Amino acid sequence: MEQRQLGRTGLRVSQLGLGTLTWSRDTDEHEAREQLRDFVDAGGTLVDTSASYADGGAEELIGSLLGDVVAREDLVLCTKAGVRRTATGGVVDASRGGLLTSLDASLARLRTDHVDLWLVQTPDPRTPLTETVSALRLAVTSGRARYVGLSNHAGWQVARAATLLADDVGLAAVEVEYSLLQRGIEREVLPAAADLGVGVLAWSPLGRGVLTGKYRRTIPADSRAASPHLAGFVEPYLGADSLAVVEAVAIAAQGLDRSPLDVALAWLRVRGQISSAIVGARTAAQLRASLAAEDVELPPEILRALDEVSAPDLGYPERR
Repeated sequence: MEQRQLGRTGLRVSQLGLGTLTWSRDTDEHEAREQLRDFVDAGGTLVDTSASYADGGAEELIGSLLGDVVAREDLVLCTKAGVRRTATGGVVDASRGGLLTSLDASLARLRTDHVDLWLVQTPDPRTPLTETVSALRLAVTSGRARYVGLSNHAGWQVARAATLLADDVGLAAVEVEYSLLQRGIEREVLPAAADLGVGVLAWSPLGRGVLTGKYRRTIPADSRAASPHLAGFVEPYLGADSLAVVEAVAIAAQGLDRSPLDVALAWLRVRGQISSAIVGARTAAQLRASLAAEDVELPPEILRALDEVSAPDLGYPERR
């Protein structure tokens, strides 16, 4: 598997990352072990998780597999902080105290003394960005994180954080949703990241599973959309607005004698600014399907057709 540079840093990550959103919840220890083994055998290195996934359960499961399935030094571990669990549900907390407390707990669950990449999971309107950035700086200078970044932040926030960190630790990455069904980051986030040398990690490159075509006719009983935990996660892409894109992907796949999943990942792979596409699979079989898509190359005419049918409204005023 190709290893790509993360922005202008010296960190290299596999062009496919292993997402763990479902681990310890819909993906048990047996399936997780098999996924990690298959991923590493295919040359994968980037494993993406979060303190909020299964209330820390995903991190605990990863920690239990380190040193057994794979050596710690063979992985690029990325985790996120900023969503704190309370008795009434999740609360966004990107304060310095909240973030650093979360990082320490993540390290304990992961059974390691540092993570390779640490991200703030979502913007916190109650905390000044300067305070959030100070936690990122301290994570690096204290040795608890090698590189830091943001997740799901707007372009101006990425630019501001990168500026605040420019003289010392630097902003390494921004992790954002990006697929043929969600190209909104092309408005501001991608241009900002390109100008500032910030690497881009794309989560949900399969449009939350919808681009696989599994939801074209019905909702499979074993799918995310049928899961009580994740139904709301998939629902936004099950409407009419997504249908034309999904059908275009399916038609292209049929013409190439490949699967819609292959086409969706191949489209993203040629976006040169994307360092890694993070695929989250519930089962090892689903992950193997993504790993098998590495050899797919889309003809220029198919790339153009997919670009056109999925083109976002960039919101620019019409020239007169």
